[in-house]
Amino acid sequence: MKASSNEKQEKPLQWWQLSLLGVACTIGTGFFLGSSIAIDMAGFSVLLSYALAGLGTYFVYEALAKMMIADPQKGSFRTYAKKAYGRWAGFSSGWVYFLSEMLIMGSQMTALSIFTRFWFPGIPLWVFASGYAALGLLVILAGPSGFDRVENLLAVLKLAAIVMFIILAIVALFGVFGGADAEVTVPRTYDGIFPNGIRGFLPSLIFGFYGFGGIEIVGLLAIRLTDMKEATKAGKVMLLSLTGLYIASIGLALIMVSVNTITTDTSPFVTSLANYNVPFVTHIFNGVFIIAGFSTMVASLFAVIRILVTLAEDEDAPAGLAKRVKNNKIAINAILLTTAGIIVSIILAIIMPGRIYEYITTAAGLMLLYNWLFIIGSYGRIHELTTVDNVKRFFGFALVMLAVFGTLFHGISRPGFFVSIAFVGIIAIVTLFMKQHWKKPKKPKMPSVFTKIKQ
Repeated sequence: MKASSNEKQEKPLQWWQLSLLGVACTIGTGFFLGSSIAIDMAGFSVLLSYALAGLGTYFVYEALAKMMIADPQKGSFRTYAKKAYGRWAGFSSGWVYFLSEMLIMGSQMTALSIFTRFWFPGIPLWVFASGYAALGLLVILAGPSGFDRVENLLAVLKLAAIVMFIILAIVALFGVFGGADAEVTVPRTYDGIFPNGIRGFLPSLIFGFYGFGGIEIVGLLAIRLTDMKEATKAGKVMLLSLTGLYIASIGLALIMVSVNTITTDTSPFVTSLANYNVPFVTHIFNGVFIIAGFSTMVASLFAVIRILVTLAEDEDAPAGLAKRVKNNKIAINAILLTTAGIIVSIILAIIMPGRIYEYITTAAGLMLLYNWLFIIGSYGRIHELTTVDNVKRFFGFALVMLAVFGTLFHGISRPGFFVSIAFVGIIAIVTLFMKQHWKKPKKPKMPSVFTKIKQ
């Protein structure tokens, strides 16, 4: 499905603007907080996890970008899956993505509420969650220009926060703030780098990939590039920058304090700076977490609404979801359905036991990676590949699969793997039912009164 007149009316993007929007869609609480869980699993080898995740993510993004360059489609990865494997693939890919993002958004808004209640402890979580949901929807209702402005601002703030941490960490290591009670040490042995062995390293890979989750949203935005050939460059600059910043910031956190002092319920950046006399560090990073979470939440809102519209236009969802208002810019019914999904997700996040909901959101994150596998697969079927392309495709597939199956090696992530398989199984059953429905001959439309008059 080519870009409609609505997409053509959206403000064109230069490659660097797409890179900045990509940063906004990517850096979230999955990095600022999820990295602590990865460190707990892998120790210093977590740096290798993020490096491999960055490499694997680039191979997946490059495959998506090359398909976009050859055949720009507003449905992006979902449309390419349909072209490569048939209608069932486009249908299942779109609905897997919708379901996973809705579940993730519930956890994002709950996390945002917990961060905000740090400053306002007497207010119920649902009040903050509802407020953030309303703000996110307002950004979407403001149209593409409003989305661009908000996400660009938040991207700059998130990048500034990581750079600020790197600077503060270097200054602290030189003793400017005082308060250090341990020598800076860098492990040089296998046991020091892999304290929990390969069984600790493998499950940490998934958190490395979570730090780059959002490239599929960049694919949806790439349709607006002034020169589609620059889609690959935009992703390369974005992912190289992010990988460098991730490894530098986590590496500094690891040498500032003992790995054993980093806990899974606190960001490693807060823990590492808390050992030094850095003023207001907890309050500063609490604000950073809110900015990061809200930014990725808005990006997810944009993505699920666009996916719903393309599903409706391909008759893989109720046709009414494609309806637009306000000069054909606002997909009102898709927004209403998404709002209903958000409400359900917030309720689930608040009333379900924490561990069970954690399994569900872990599963939702894995389901995003299943769509990445669709991207890699579609690339090989609908695009002419060179030998180098095939090598990259193989390694991209292998690294994503390694991250997925690595979740089986840890008690925290293992249940999420099986829950994700259950979700995919449900969608597969629905898809099989729909395949039977698609085989039925369509009833011819009744001619209108105007048609009869013409005849």
